[in-house]
Amino acid sequence: MNIAVLGAQWGDEGKGKIVDLLTPNFSIVGRYQGGHNAGHTVYANGRKFVLRLLPSGILHDGITCVIGNGVVVDPQALFAEIDEVESAGVKIGDRLIISDKAHLILPYHRELDLLSEARRGERKIGTTSRGIGPAYEDKIARRGVRVGDLANMDALASAVQHNVAARNRIIPESTMDAGQVMEELRKAWERMSPWVADVSLFLARARAAGRSIMFEGAQGTLLDIDHGTYPYVTSSNATIGGVCTGLGVPPRAIDGVVGVAKAYTTRVGEGALPTELTGEMGNRLRETGQEFGAVTGRPRRCGWYDAVAVRYAVRVNGLDALALTKLDVLDGLSELQICTSYRCHGTILTEMPGDHAQLSACEPVYETLPGWDAPTAGIRRFEELPREATAYIARLEEITGVPAAIVSTGSKREDTIIRAHSVAAKWFGRN
Repeated sequence: MNIAVLGAQWGDEGKGKIVDLLTPNFSIVGRYQGGHNAGHTVYANGRKFVLRLLPSGILHDGITCVIGNGVVVDPQALFAEIDEVESAGVKIGDRLIISDKAHLILPYHRELDLLSEARRGERKIGTTSRGIGPAYEDKIARRGVRVGDLANMDALASAVQHNVAARNRIIPESTMDAGQVMEELRKAWERMSPWVADVSLFLARARAAGRSIMFEGAQGTLLDIDHGTYPYVTSSNATIGGVCTGLGVPPRAIDGVVGVAKAYTTRVGEGALPTELTGEMGNRLRETGQEFGAVTGRPRRCGWYDAVAVRYAVRVNGLDALALTKLDVLDGLSELQICTSYRCHGTILTEMPGDHAQLSACEPVYETLPGWDAPTAGIRRFEELPREATAYIARLEEITGVPAAIVSTGSKREDTIIRAHSVAAKWFGRN
């Protein structure tokens, strides 16, 4: 059984915890897109880990973790992350495989990202300024540097010199030296080379040998470069198609898809968020849910559950089930709102519009449900949840059209419900 786990909202849904929780059921965890702008937070062994490039399965002994060609890799960020987890007693060894076709984030990409965002002014995207976008731009423009290119430094030198000279013309105040960049790359290759391989071939052989794979996405459906709220999106395909292009596997390799969604909605950066709450309730969700970026520390914008957005994620990704996270953040609220449709210029929309200007003009149409007083935090059996909480989950399932097979009630691995007789229980033999 091979499944994909991806975000069903605007990112930050809690994918790291869900991947970490499910990892023991798999042999391999493969990350298929994004860069170190995405932080997956995992609480394990009494510690908090923020994994940016390493797949969230790395904390489990014996699991092989793969960084696919669809990921852009900053070598220094990768090494810092490896050092961090190894200092906590996690041994990487030969459990990491990096695609030789993955593109590298180089120093000039970071400079260009900062410059580009500054020049946008009021039209800024809200990027993390880590060089992700410019690295993907170079990839599409066919001037990027791939991990495998580092095996031939002599052939690589002219390309790096050309790229650095071009960036120095764009940024007059830049004094970047191609020789220094090459020296960084030489050192990076010395450390990285033992992990570099043809990931597509590795995964094909693993499948033939009967090894099970979990495909891990970063960001979320509504941040996908093609299917998200463009232009306020990331630079890669966070939706299900990214699995195939970002790891070199065929569609038939994916046996099931789990979409991770919070019990409410959040977004970081710019762009439309129809259910956004700017007052006391928004602050309450932010503070209770600790809604601050794992990588940047930026406060997340918070709002009620947007079923229109999640229905869209269900359709685009063919979701088989939802993993509903942070249910406990709603504890103590007297009533809850669910956005079931949008009102735009007097018209009711039940599907998400593709035009961002139209989405920005949409107002949420809400349905009100009673909240609950009894705490859900730490509950690990579905039947122990307050009646109002199970009714809320049932209504979300009804509106979105897929079951909430997994319910998270806290940050710890153990604070999770895998519902009996659900598709997740069937997949993992827990019925």
